[in-house]
Amino acid sequence: MKKAGGGGGGGGGAAADKKRGRRSYAESAADAPTRKQAVKKDVFQIFAEKVRDHKDLESRWAVLQETRVEYFRGKDFVSFLRNHAELKDLLESDKHLEVEDIANILLRKNLIVRCDRVVKTVRPGKRKLSTWPAHLEIFADQVFSDNDAFFAWTFVNRRPLWQTLLSFCWPVLTLAICLFPVYPHQVKLFILYFCAGALLLILCLLLLRALIFGGLWVILGKRVWFFPNILAEEATLKELFQFWPKKDEGERPKWTARLFYAIVAVLVILLLRHHAPDEAARARYQQRVSNIIDDVLEWSPRLALSGMMEKQVVNVTDSNNNVTDGSKAGAETVAEPEYTEGDPVADQFEEEEIQDVGHTDHRY
Repeated sequence: MKKAGGGGGGGGGAAADKKRGRRSYAESAADAPTRKQAVKKDVFQIFAEKVRDHKDLESRWAVLQETRVEYFRGKDFVSFLRNHAELKDLLESDKHLEVEDIANILLRKNLIVRCDRVVKTVRPGKRKLSTWPAHLEIFADQVFSDNDAFFAWTFVNRRPLWQTLLSFCWPVLTLAICLFPVYPHQVKLFILYFCAGALLLILCLLLLRALIFGGLWVILGKRVWFFPNILAEEATLKELFQFWPKKDEGERPKWTARLFYAIVAVLVILLLRHHAPDEAARARYQQRVSNIIDDVLEWSPRLALSGMMEKQVVNVTDSNNNVTDGSKAGAETVAEPEYTEGDPVADQFEEEEIQDVGHTDHRY
């Protein structure tokens, strides 16, 4: 009986194991679509990161609802995927989708968002709207389009290693700037001349590009700005040092305006030349600047502490002199009291002096 019972228990355990196996298989089969969806999400995330990091997709930076975002144009996205069809292999089973379908999936997954320009009217003096607007707003219809449509990336791009290392250098640089007064004299001179040279280079560059722009605008009526993005608020490091000017999209200025500004420029030059400082004034200014620079370079904590001690000694000496002068003045005041007119003591004192003088006269 026990054996039979044991056999029956063993058979029941085997049946239970089979049920558990079926249940786990059913659960795994039910979780399969969810896992596939997760894989698809990861695939599109990887695809979006690869496309964003690719240098052939032209993009710009703009302000979207007080947030700085990177965006691209719809037509550039279409031409980019047509020229780089190998990137679709990252999508695995969805690699045969059309460009519009891929972009719509990215929109549904909130990897990109469609935007529109804030300024929708042509500014005065311009022929058409800006190709890359600096301010954007969210478009109501979140559907892909390649007709004057802009799309901004919504995810945070991974930082390269050099940016991470550079972020650790900022505190060190700040500390180095604060410790400038205690540097050796030669190091101070090097930093001073380097900063002065960099500042002079920037000022000369801005002056030269302004002179070129003014001359070409007056003579030819063309707006030519070399280093067009050097004063831009929203520009990458590569765009900041772009040398070649952009295409002139504005209307050609009138000859009367060009003649007027040419006359104004000549008058300003003559006025500055007439009121230019002479050699003596330039020498005085140079000596003053040289003294200021010498004071900055020769400063040291030891000199500062010695100067503070000298000031304290001078203050103590001045206080002692003031006390001595005050005691002397008090003694003189006691020795020679002042008398007012009509005082009986003063009158008696004067009568005694007169009598003494009279006795002296009678003796002689």
